This record gives sequence, C-alpha cells and structure tokens, in this order.
Amino acid sequence: MPRKRPSAEEFEAGLRAGDRVTLSRAITLAESRLASDRHLAQEVMARVLPRTGGARRIGLTGVPGAGKSTTIEALGVWLVERGHKVAVLAIDPSSTRHGGSILGDKTRMHRLSALEDAYIRPSPTSGVLGGVARRTREAMVLCEAAGFDVIIVESVGVGQSEAELAHLVDCVLLLLVPGAGDELQGIKRGIVEIADVMVVNKADGDALKAARRAASDYRHALRMLPASTPGWKTPVLTASAAEGTGLAETWQAIEDHRAHMEESGELERRRDAQQLGWLRQQVEEAVLEAFHGRPGVAEALAEARKAVHEHTATVPQAAEAVLRAGFGAADAPSAT
Repeated sequence: MPRKRPSAEEFEAGLRAGDRVTLSRAITLAESRLASDRHLAQEVMARVLPRTGGARRIGLTGVPGAGKSTTIEALGVWLVERGHKVAVLAIDPSSTRHGGSILGDKTRMHRLSALEDAYIRPSPTSGVLGGVARRTREAMVLCEAAGFDVIIVESVGVGQSEAELAHLVDCVLLLLVPGAGDELQGIKRGIVEIADVMVVNKADGDALKAARRAASDYRHALRMLPASTPGWKTPVLTASAAEGTGLAETWQAIEDHRAHMEESGELERRRDAQQLGWLRQQVEEAVLEAFHGRPGVAEALAEARKAVHEHTATVPQAAEAVLRAGFGAADAPSAT
C-alpha cells in the first residue's frame, strides 16, 4: 500500500524538527513536475519561509579533477565537528541522450553522509544550464528550514554557463589544482571573475611548491580583473583536502567575505537580486509550459520539426509557424 503523502502542516512540523526523511520528501516534492505536487510544495515553502535566510550559502565549483567532493567532505566534517549543521546539494549532470544521472554523491562522501548533523542530496541538472539543478533554490530553502546553517552547492564543474551558480549563493569558492604553469588558460575567465574565494587544492607532497606557485600566479592575474564583490579582494589560498590542511583558512576566508557583505549591505542586495531572478525564472517557466499546453501547439511543433528536417522551411520560418499556432496570427511574436 502506497505511503500517504504528508499534509503541508506535517511537512512543516517535520522540517521544524529537523527530520531528514521529511526534508528528502519535501525536496522530491519541490522537484516534481506534477501540478498537484507543485502546489503543495509552494504551500510548504510559504509556511517555512520565515525560518529561512540565515544560513551560509556557499557554491563550490572547480576544474575537473580538482577534488571537489573530497574538499566538500573534508570541510563538511571539519564544520560538523565545530557545531555546524551542513547540507550538501550535489548536482549531477543529466545525460543528454537518456536524461538519467548517476546520483552517486553519498558514495563519494561516505564519512560526511554518516554524520547526524550532515545531509547530502544529489540532484540531476535535468537539462538546466549553469551547473545547477532545476530546483536548487527550493532545496536550499528547505534545508535552511530543517535547521542546516551551512549549505554547500556543488556544481557539475567549470563551464561557460557556470556563472549561474553565483545567482544562487552568497559566496562562490573556486577550487583549482597546481599544474605545469598554464593554469590561467585551463579555466574560463568568467568563473574566475565571480569567485569570492579561490583555493589551490592538492597542495601536499611533491605538488606543494607547484601549488604555491599557482596561487601566486592567480593573485597576480586577479589584479587585472574586476572584483567579484564590490570592495572585496578575492583571496587565493592553498589547501590539501586529502591531508586536511588549509580548511580553517578556507572557512575563515568564507566568514570574512560574509562579514564584508553584511557590513557593506551587499548581502541584502545580492539576496534581493537573486529573489528577483528566481521570480523571472518562475514566470518564464510558467509561460513556456502554458504555451506548450495550448491547443494546436504540439501538432504545429511536429510539423515544424518535419519541415526543418526535410529542408522545406528555415528554422525561423518553422518557429514562426509554431508561434502563430500558439498565439494566433495577429498576436504571435516574431522569431526572426
């Protein structure tokens, strides 16, 4: 017999009590595309919203092989040992071929996942650009409502759309590795510009000197780039997640950035901008969904695909036909 779905009141009570099963079910509810689930999710969100907003929201990204999961686990364990409650929202890229994702983050962070005051939630991107999942914002709010005071969003990795991460969190931590002197060419300039804290990981053993040299190179490069946060000078640190070194310095840099944001008013401005961006995203999603649900749009889209495939219409012409089907000839916007 299927388990009865909790009411909004029961979800609220479970989240208030810090129940992780309730938290997982609430995030699943928020990620659902069913209209009934979305309505209930929004009711839950409205109920818990007054208890949210106080957590440290940290986005962590980095080049492939930088040790993102190892760093998150080491930092997470370090924070839990010092009285924090840590939630990790680990984003797994969905396959462009079949839509699935591995969602194996708990196996990659087994020490952290075993702690009572830690919570790891893997989520698929589901085709969303920017290295984040479709409902990351909702998941963050729900984690805060469940009492987690540090929320780490692990993105899928450095890419051209990675700047979306900065629209979700208060502090972006960019993880790097020592290389052969060409570190600056290995990542996109855009992600360096939004990094509030930079850490060269794997600074141990034979790589220690190379890590220090890489950190120095990045410090020099940052002088030519605009500040990630007005009035803030992005620190470039070295650490070894494997050996547990540099964690205290990394956390202190995150806290210093938080203090700077609070004192300057930038935290409130950034949070407001994020809320407005969230609003815009929700409106655009709703409009797009409503458009595709209009009579005749599905058929027009099928005809447009056929015309493009058979080269009987250009892509803009085919798009115009779909828009006319959805809006009517008089009201259809131009696709050219």
